[in-house]
Amino acid sequence: MEPTSGALLDDALAVGFWSPRSYTGEDVVELHVHGGAGLAQACLHAVFTAGARLAAPGEFTRRAFCNGRMDLAQAEAVADLINAETRLAARAATARMDGELGKRLKALRAEILSRLVEIEAAVDYPDEVPAPDQVALARCIVDQQSAVRELLAGSDTGKMLRDGVVCTIAGPPNAGKSSLLNALVRSERAIVSAQPGTTRDIVEERFVVDGVVINARDTAGLRATADPIEAEGVLRARAAIRDAALRICVIDGSKALDDDAIAALEATSAAPRIVLANKADLGGAGADELARRHPEIARTSATSVFLRGSVRDAATIDAVRSSIATLSWGGGLIDAGKALVVNARQIDALARAAESLAHARATIDDGLPFDLISGDLRAAAAAYGEVTGDAVTDEVLDGIFARFCVGK
Repeated sequence: MEPTSGALLDDALAVGFWSPRSYTGEDVVELHVHGGAGLAQACLHAVFTAGARLAAPGEFTRRAFCNGRMDLAQAEAVADLINAETRLAARAATARMDGELGKRLKALRAEILSRLVEIEAAVDYPDEVPAPDQVALARCIVDQQSAVRELLAGSDTGKMLRDGVVCTIAGPPNAGKSSLLNALVRSERAIVSAQPGTTRDIVEERFVVDGVVINARDTAGLRATADPIEAEGVLRARAAIRDAALRICVIDGSKALDDDAIAALEATSAAPRIVLANKADLGGAGADELARRHPEIARTSATSVFLRGSVRDAATIDAVRSSIATLSWGGGLIDAGKALVVNARQIDALARAAESLAHARATIDDGLPFDLISGDLRAAAAAYGEVTGDAVTDEVLDGIFARFCVGK
């Protein structure tokens, strides 16, 4: 009803979700109104007048976490699912929402806390409680180390599915960099011109390879120039090259290598890298010279791919896409269900757990008193708790849920 006049606003549907089985673990009522921005705004005004308020970013998921409906890793997966740009990324987020990471870490934490009880009881009551079995204690730490290593081993894949791969396209002017970007994204995104120095600033675009988002950056041609604007573009290009997880160096393979081409090859030498000798439809003098003078560049290895072709040729573009997959994640299909650790917060916590466990193991291996490992075990347990939310501050929670969309 309209608050002031009492007029009927809509014939709506109200759906109740009752505690404790609702999303938040609380009593929740959803109002389903008919479409139209004007009607929706009028209905919102009516419920606000009745005392409701807008939910804060992530408030429903935060309530679900606080009410024990999910652990913190699952809550983060909700945000990842909302922000997923590909079906594979969404599948990975859905797998994390099942709570497998939290289950594993809670079990590891419970085991460590159990060992701590044994150690501290033996220290406090040495005449009544026997010292813990050193062999069993060492085996527990080794097993914990193995479990943490396994989780961290999949973190690169998880982070890649979540955030994508940063790929910088670089090379001398007029080599075909912008044309390559346009071909990869299947759109005239970057300006292509025969005039050298057309690209001044970084042009960013995204495309998908095998379910992974590639954040591509087309850069200014690498060359010495007196033009201050173009020179700034070259500086930005070099910064983008340094920051990239993958580099594609495009040179004109139809003509003899010049100083700019050699300089571009040197600037992009860090692995992993794809070297594309472009314009094969116009000739192969540069590609042949590269193979003859720099065989270490003109070959394919585990960290570098050399291609001859033309950005006008669909087969070349397919080869570039395939090379991106090979160098970034080994090619082939990614098992999204194994990518449980995905963000810097989780990786940092588990890295600290691994370090604490290593210290504890060294103490045991050196034959030092067993009670010296108590601090390390507590630190590992606390790190596990940071990931699951069993040991986390309000400031951390505020930072996590602030990146959620309003409401969810």
